[in-house]
Formats: sequence, structure tokens, C-alpha cells
Amino acid sequence: MTTRSRRSLLPFAIVVAVGLAVIVLGVVFSSRFGTDPSLTASPLIGQPAPDLSVPYLEVEGDFDFSTLDGDVAVVNFWASWCLSCRDEHETLLQAAAQYADLDVTFVGVMVQDQPGNGMRFLDELGRGDPYVYVDDDRSRVSLEFGVLGVPETFFIDRNGTIVAKVSGPVNGPLLTGTLDAIILGQADDLGVVKTGDIENR
Repeated sequence: MTTRSRRSLLPFAIVVAVGLAVIVLGVVFSSRFGTDPSLTASPLIGQPAPDLSVPYLEVEGDFDFSTLDGDVAVVNFWASWCLSCRDEHETLLQAAAQYADLDVTFVGVMVQDQPGNGMRFLDELGRGDPYVYVDDDRSRVSLEFGVLGVPETFFIDRNGTIVAKVSGPVNGPLLTGTLDAIILGQADDLGVVKTGDIENR
């Protein structure tokens, strides 16, 4: 190949090299910054779950969080006006049935909503069995758990310690994977994961 031929190919080679560099950097940055970390630290993780009493949503009386002692608990904060809450609802119902024989208690805490709206939501989308539904009418539970919006879901181990949190709607693999880790005593590596935006009114 002549010197003139090599010189004519030089600009083309530079363009190709720059193009490849841009593609590689794009892949690296999208893989590192386009996704949420799996499970990361949170100030609430490792703290005892609040010991509160809150009114049931559909029946008379109050539910005491102290009755969760010895059970694994999934505490889900939701509202009828929350679109993401609708998206995750069936996943929660299925998991409640799946773990019913493993001493896992599901608690649905309705926040910033009216009881009638909450009951219509459950009439339309179904109720978990077993499942506890309560009305955080004074926002005490939300404040104690540090809830920033809905949906948010907290996981409590058998010792009454908050070991994980999902900010945004839960999905099946994340929900069951977290529960399995807690049941198997492997909750040390859990924390908080953001799956999507939370909503406020």
C-alpha cells in the first residue's frame, strides 16, 4: 500500500475509532447509571419496628403491631388514588396466599384516604387472605415508619426488626426473593430498593 493510500484511510480510521469509543462508553454508563442498586443501606434498616395501635379499615377495633412478634411481616403503605398501588396489588395478594403457612403476616396500611374509598378499592381489586387492612387515619404509622409516599413496603423479621424496604411498587421476584431471604435467616444483606416513583396527595 502506498503512503498516499495510507493517508487517505487515516480520517476513516479515526472516525471508526471515535465511534467505537462512544458505543463502549454508552454501554458502560447505561449499565452503571440507568438502573437502581439491588439493595442498599437505609437509616431504618436494623431498627425495631414501631409498636403502634391503629384502627382496622373494615371492622371495629384496633390492630396492634406488637402481635407481629415472632412472625415475618410485610407492611405495605397504599391508597386508593395511587396508580402504582393498583399495579402491585395482585402481586401482594398472591404472595400473601403463597406464604400463608410460613407465618408471614401481610399488613396493608391505607394512608391519606377515606375508608369508603379504600373499601371500594378492595371490592374492585380483591382482598388478601390472610391479610390485615388498617386505616392510618392520623398518619401516626406513616410518620413512625418514615413513609415518604405510596406505595412503600417494609419487611420485618421474626425479631421485630425492619430488615428491608421497597420504595415504589413491588414485583413478584423482588417480593418473594426478599421474603425467602428473611425466612432462611439471610436478611443481613437486605436494605432498600427503589423500583419506581412514589406518589403523594
